[in-house]
Amino acid sequence: MKDRFSIHGRIEMVHTRGGRRVPMWEENRFGKWLRRCLRWDLQGWNLMGRWVDCLAIPNTITNKGHAMANGKMSNQGGYGTSTYLAIGTGTQGTPSTATALATEITTGGGGRANATASQITTSVSNDTTQLVYTWTFSSSFAITEEGVFDASSSGNMPCYQSFSAINVVGTDQLTVTHKYQT
Repeated sequence: MKDRFSIHGRIEMVHTRGGRRVPMWEENRFGKWLRRCLRWDLQGWNLMGRWVDCLAIPNTITNKGHAMANGKMSNQGGYGTSTYLAIGTGTQGTPSTATALATEITTGGGGRANATASQITTSVSNDTTQLVYTWTFSSSFAITEEGVFDASSSGNMPCYQSFSAINVVGTDQLTVTHKYQT
């Protein structure tokens, strides 16, 4: 039997306003296709998805992410530790080839941040990296993308995901828990 190595994960987001959770739109495959291909973000239509208190979506490992994982395991390439989370207001046409967020937020409390990193167990001991960070906003944004980086600015992006807009205003908080498993 052949051993297989793969990287995959999930992103969980919780949006709070005044200490209460704010529902977020979880699109289904059809809704995601409409948003990515036709640029239609039709929130509220049950045919396209549903409202949830905690948005949990699959992670996309970029081509650079696969190279970084291989490089780290074989001590090649000189890649940094990927513990920085960033959010943005754009979208990528082909997420697997993305090397940066389309429109990264750098102001209003939404700038890139060094997340709290830990190893957790999903299937076998310590097989999952978990990054957690909570942004507190001082401006309004329609957040549509999230990524993991190995530097506080620029750097390599091993993981990326886009989603239906999460509208935040001043004093809102967004907690992102990004997990990737080997």
